[in-house]
Amino acid sequence: MNMQTTSRLTAAEAALIEAFNNQFGELPGDGAVTATRDRLLDDIKKSGLPTRRVEAWHYTDLKNLLRAVPAVAGDAASKTVKPLLEGSSVLSIVQGHVDAKASVGGLEISSYAQSLLDGSAATSLGALGADDAVGRINGSFVRDGYVIDIPAETELEQPLEIDIVHAGGQIHTRLPVTFGAGVKGTVIERHLSVTPDAALVSHVSDITIGDGSELTWIILQQQGGDDTHLGQIRIDLGADAKLKLFVINAGGKLARQELHIKATGEGSDLTLRGINLLGGETHTDVTMVLGHNVPNTGSTEIIRNVVFDRAKGVFQGMIRVAPDAQKTDAKMACNTLLMSDDAEFSVKPELEIFADDVQCGHGATVADIDSNHLYYLMARGIPENKARAMLVNAFVAEIVEELEDEALVEALEGIISAWLDKHA
Repeated sequence: MNMQTTSRLTAAEAALIEAFNNQFGELPGDGAVTATRDRLLDDIKKSGLPTRRVEAWHYTDLKNLLRAVPAVAGDAASKTVKPLLEGSSVLSIVQGHVDAKASVGGLEISSYAQSLLDGSAATSLGALGADDAVGRINGSFVRDGYVIDIPAETELEQPLEIDIVHAGGQIHTRLPVTFGAGVKGTVIERHLSVTPDAALVSHVSDITIGDGSELTWIILQQQGGDDTHLGQIRIDLGADAKLKLFVINAGGKLARQELHIKATGEGSDLTLRGINLLGGETHTDVTMVLGHNVPNTGSTEIIRNVVFDRAKGVFQGMIRVAPDAQKTDAKMACNTLLMSDDAEFSVKPELEIFADDVQCGHGATVADIDSNHLYYLMARGIPENKARAMLVNAFVAEIVEELEDEALVEALEGIISAWLDKHA
């Protein structure tokens, strides 16, 4: 079921509508953008936030899980953070706003607010479909972000780090990035809070990858303990393009990260790796829709999850193979460690195959730590709690070690270890 109606708004839905009305005339945009915003907000008024009856949100009942919406964020110009990597090129989006004078050598960078004002953003601002609550919310409220154009044959000598930083409130940002043909490099999309104040964050990245490019894109989500994070990345892969996409969730009270990926060029290849670290009473959802639309494309997806306490997690992975997409090679796996009797993790892998010459498969495992492995370490004098921590760390570190940048691996392993030390 893909549509729903509602006769009574929840407190969160009413707060969203009130926030929109309070910002009437302040949100940037020309006539076409304003009309799109009105339509998206009207969809929220009519249908409300999605419930379990909407198949794509069956495991994340946003209408019931999103209990409150904070006030619109104020300025926090002084809230900056230390870059993840020393020497990386850094662009910051602070409290939903960018530095209009920011620059990185060789890249064309402008403000998304300007594209809203001149109307060039109107065609991409809308939702992906009737179930796209993230797109509706973001399109209704987004004020700013970066528009980045990376010319063909560019090689990024240092990772490009985009820090999306907030100090509570409502934060809605967007990041359209176009990679020309033959581009090589690494981009880090990092979301984090700098205060304990609750936030509602929505973010959409629109990524177009040119023919023959070889890229690594890392999404690192480190929101605060009371934050709601609604993230979405939309990717179009050109011919012979190779993308390594890493998604790491290590924060947030309620988080949903959507991955909408289209392989539209022959010879393109996707490597997806995900790590979900869940503790307390948090809820994290990673939902992927991958379309193999042309012949001779490939993908591999491996998701690793560690769930403590009363936390709940979700991975939904849909792979669609179009009728013309012969010679598709697609494999998907989701592996979960449940570290508590009260922890939950739901896995929903799906294949829709309309071609007859393909290699596709999926698998999932849910387990506790292997008792034999634990005994092996304890028999050598390692205390049980430390032995457990070592095994959990190894379970997720295996994913991070696929990155070729040693400094990046070290930085991410430090974040993972710090999270495990706190929650284990």
